[in-house]
Amino acid sequence: MGFVQTVGFWEVTGVLAATAAACAVPGTFLVLRRMALLTDAIGHVLLLGIVLAFLLTRDLQSPLLVVGAAAIGLATVALVEAAAKSRAIKEDAAIGLVFPALFALGVILTTIYARNTHLDIDRVLLGSPEYAPLHRVSIGEYDLGPESLLVMSGMFLLNAAFVVVLFKELKVSTFDVGLAASLGFAPGILHYALMGLVSLTAVTAFDAAGPVLVVAFFVVPPATAYLITDRLSVMVLLGIVLAVFGAAIGNLLAFRLNTTVSGTVAVTMGGMFGVALIISPRHGLVTQARRRVRQHREFFETMLAIHLLQHEGTAVEGDESRLATLHRHMNWPAAEAEAVARRLVARGWAAERGGRLLLTPEGRAGARAAVGSTSPDAGESVS
Repeated sequence: MGFVQTVGFWEVTGVLAATAAACAVPGTFLVLRRMALLTDAIGHVLLLGIVLAFLLTRDLQSPLLVVGAAAIGLATVALVEAAAKSRAIKEDAAIGLVFPALFALGVILTTIYARNTHLDIDRVLLGSPEYAPLHRVSIGEYDLGPESLLVMSGMFLLNAAFVVVLFKELKVSTFDVGLAASLGFAPGILHYALMGLVSLTAVTAFDAAGPVLVVAFFVVPPATAYLITDRLSVMVLLGIVLAVFGAAIGNLLAFRLNTTVSGTVAVTMGGMFGVALIISPRHGLVTQARRRVRQHREFFETMLAIHLLQHEGTAVEGDESRLATLHRHMNWPAAEAEAVARRLVARGWAAERGGRLLLTPEGRAGARAAVGSTSPDAGESVS
């Protein structure tokens, strides 16, 4: 790898990492509020805001283009919420109605007023973060680096400051809007402040990474962090770490495989989520499978304990508790009955004596708790 290639690689990695981190901060609250799909909608309607701002300024370099795009993003949120609150349609359907209409309107206006403007479809759909180092900021003879890196780093600091200053208010309003209102946190104003920040982040990230990665950066790292932790503060920090890690690894793979950066980073993010979905210690598929197996086993152990409890002190206790005949009384396969009995002994709920299975005080208490019984102990305790 030559020096120029090395510098370019690290600059692209920096742009992607800064963009991913900036999106992941507000993305955490979007995921928790079940509004992740709004990022896709905002990404599509930016064109309308840019076109409208251009029609007012007639200047492609005007900063009002960013303001117009962010304003349309915020207007999209308001329209979606208004449609959802009408109760005529649900929120997902409202998103599906609003953003195609606004996106189509942007395309129509572009067709009418910008017929001679060339739009690179690949760049519009996927983005071109690999070209970010070509647009640089300099003061005199000093090169400050890629413009996107500086912009997205500033955006990350702004988002981080917003969350740090209003963390308590965001936390309460995210999980309990009624409580937030009763505490005087003004959840409505806070919500639109957050969505305004999301819109501004999406606008700046759109130029740096493209719409596909913008959606991935907003949703995937926070969703992955959600599988790993239940603490909001940890989820925010972990989302940032995962976003930076996924962006860096994805860019490295794109360079090694000579493939598109946006596509490779997005696939890497998806793979990262897939791994967490499988091995997460709290919500992973492996953990859920183990939990189901444990619950299945505990159910059969409890059923056997209840069976033994019901026949304690009766005339048929000797036969009903005999290991050799348990499978017939429980209507289980012999091998399964033997395995359940062995686990019940290992659990400390029963003891084997003279070919019979007798409940211990712990097993008797557990069986009574399962059937809701509070009657005195029947039979002798097994030490």
